[in-house]
Amino acid sequence: MFKIDHVDHFVLTVHDIEASCAFYHDVLGMEVIDFENGTRKALRFGNMKINLHQLGHEFNPKAEFPTPGSGDFCLITKDSIADVVATLKEKQVPIVEGPEPKHGAMGAIESVYVRDPDYNLVEISQYQD
Repeated sequence: MFKIDHVDHFVLTVHDIEASCAFYHDVLGMEVIDFENGTRKALRFGNMKINLHQLGHEFNPKAEFPTPGSGDFCLITKDSIADVVATLKEKQVPIVEGPEPKHGAMGAIESVYVRDPDYNLVEISQYQD
């Protein structure tokens, strides 16, 4: 029996690759990278990435029913949630919910929730000591 160690990447199907790149780079500080000879874009953070698929022009293999706005995921920051909230306000990104206590994979977290340009729910969290 094998065991999964960690997530390498996941895919978001989006309406507008450039709008998604701008949001994740400008608001969340991710690095926009080109790969496959510049034909694809991804968002790198830490040792993981989010590959982007343009709706109607997805790469195979793909999800059976790729849909923008169906994502709901949690991203961990080492920065304080107060700093996250301040940045979101500065960038005029509405907070959907939070800050509030939640439970992450490794313990207690404090989270805020926002929506990206395709209305995916993005939870931004910091582990609590």
